[in-house]
Amino acid sequence: MSEFWLISAPGDRENLQALERMNTVTSKSNLSYNTKFAIPDFKVGTLDSLVGLSDELGKLDTFAESLIRRMAQSVVEVMEDSKGKAQEHLLANGGLKEKMKCLKIDLTSFVTHFEWDMAKYPAKQPLVSVVDTIAKQLAQIETDLKSRTAAYNTLKTNLENLEKKSMGNLFTRTLSDIVSKEDFVLGSEYLITLLVIVPKPNYSQWQKTYESLSDMVVPRSTKLITEDKEGGLFTVTLFRKVIEDFKSKARENKFTVREFYYDEKEIKREREEMARLLSDKKQQYVRPPAALAQGELQRSLHCLDPHQGPESVCGVCAQASVEIPGLQLSNQDYFPYVYFHIDLSLLD
Repeated sequence: MSEFWLISAPGDRENLQALERMNTVTSKSNLSYNTKFAIPDFKVGTLDSLVGLSDELGKLDTFAESLIRRMAQSVVEVMEDSKGKAQEHLLANGGLKEKMKCLKIDLTSFVTHFEWDMAKYPAKQPLVSVVDTIAKQLAQIETDLKSRTAAYNTLKTNLENLEKKSMGNLFTRTLSDIVSKEDFVLGSEYLITLLVIVPKPNYSQWQKTYESLSDMVVPRSTKLITEDKEGGLFTVTLFRKVIEDFKSKARENKFTVREFYYDEKEIKREREEMARLLSDKKQQYVRPPAALAQGELQRSLHCLDPHQGPESVCGVCAQASVEIPGLQLSNQDYFPYVYFHIDLSLLD
């Protein structure tokens, strides 16, 4: 991903002189693509208040970046099998224009076409009030993120538990997705259908003996429902009064009666729960757009200098180590510009 530098340099309030000079310098060697980064005139107050605010902004900047990275990581976790495409889903709010408000755009477009939201962050308010508003919104976003993350983790755990029930062997797995209403005698006062797990080597023995394991077993009532590597699940219908006797004789012959009684409402509920969890998981998302927007607003505040003009230039630089004439970026005491690095590599 390209590297972004936000540079605030002195300039005329009525034109784009700083941007024109930047373009002239950088275009010769194709060093960067430059765009205007418009920041309104703030009520910055006294130098002392601005110095104090700078300390607060440093802490807020660290918090904002940490929050944004956590949200990006949440996107990766939610996408699971599509982690390679996570970067495509890190989007920001489209813009302030009416037709753009509902759109989501990539982060590069957001930075290079940045617009200050005067409705949310009035420039007429003292700068400390604007910063306080952003801090509160970041805190709320963090609360929302924690809530959404907890909800997603709960959803994921519940879904995994249901999936585990359908992945075990015939002794432990759920049978609601295997059996059907037609496999059972239902609504009878006297008859009941049981499910019996028979080891594969004993299939023949089962067919020969199940009718005689107890009195009152319905002849030719057995049917193989499903099987796994170890054995098969058979039905057998008998009179309710001999259930316990049949279970005892079945154990003696290494046949296991599975404790399962067909309840159409319960099976329907379980299937609907699985479908709902799968649907909810697909719809789960975190909201990086708002946090990213607030983060960039906060970052732009961090770049303000009361001694500089209003010209701010966002440069997309191909070679960060190149010395740009007129914009000396080496460690010296003073330069007539403010430089700030914007890192959009949230998944690195």
